[in-house]
Amino acid sequence: MSKTNFDQYLEEHLRDPEFAARFRDAGEAWDVSLQVASLRERAGLSQKQLAERLHTSQQQVSRLESPAYEGHSLRMLRKVARALGARLRVVIEPLPAGRDAQAVREDPSDYRAP
Repeated sequence: MSKTNFDQYLEEHLRDPEFAARFRDAGEAWDVSLQVASLRERAGLSQKQLAERLHTSQQQVSRLESPAYEGHSLRMLRKVARALGARLRVVIEPLPAGRDAQAVREDPSDYRAP
């Protein structure tokens, strides 16, 4: 299968350590937002209905589901999980042996496009 223009663009830009770090960080926020939206939809709830369960606004639920939002708190994520009949798990994984946090952050090979 040939690479798309986007694949080529991403591969090129992931060589830049700063871009690779920002890309990884964005992926973490994207994962959280997709999980919240998916659980809400699976529960058959609108953003407004979930907001009512959380005693917050629909705009706040929209923010939680936005891939650009990075203000997720454990308190709010716990509330969301309870409201949606889910369990919250936070995983902090150890770095590979011999790697420090700065080296991982600067190594674009950790963030290669599929």
